[in-house]
Parts: sequence; structure tokens; C-alpha cells
Amino acid sequence: MPIVVDIDVMLAKRKMSVGELAERVGITPANLAVLKNGRAKAVRFTTLAALCDVLDCQPGDLLRWEAEGTRPQAAGRPPAGGDAE
Repeated sequence: MPIVVDIDVMLAKRKMSVGELAERVGITPANLAVLKNGRAKAVRFTTLAALCDVLDCQPGDLLRWEAEGTRPQAAGRPPAGGDAE
């Protein structure tokens, strides 16, 4: 997916744990992990606003766009839309 979530970067800058962030935002650690690991299909604006409030940042500090095919592929897997050789 071309949208990359950089919550880890902000957590490190704020010296905050995933558990503490989840508690302060009001979501479960499991749901935060889904978002943090890039498996989320959507994020509510209210959740994004709460993340920004707790982390004292802007949405652009947490989300960024990368063109398809620019992220490193797992070993042994062809690029999306490509054929294995």
C-alpha cells in the first residue's frame, strides 16, 4: 500500500511505549499495532486527531505516501505485478 505509517518514529521521539500511546489515545494496543504495522485499511479522523494530540504532531508526521514499487520487497518475492524468474 502506498500510504506508510510512521508512528514508530514519533514514539521514539516522544520516548513513549505503544501501550502508553494506545491508552492515552483510547484504542486497544492490538488496533494500534494494526495501524503501526501498515495493515490498517482505514483510520478515522478522530483517531488520527487523537494520535496527533497525544504525540504533539501533525498528520503528515505520521502518514506519508510512497509510490508503488519503491519499498523493498521481501526476499524471494517478485515485485507487485511482476513475474518470478
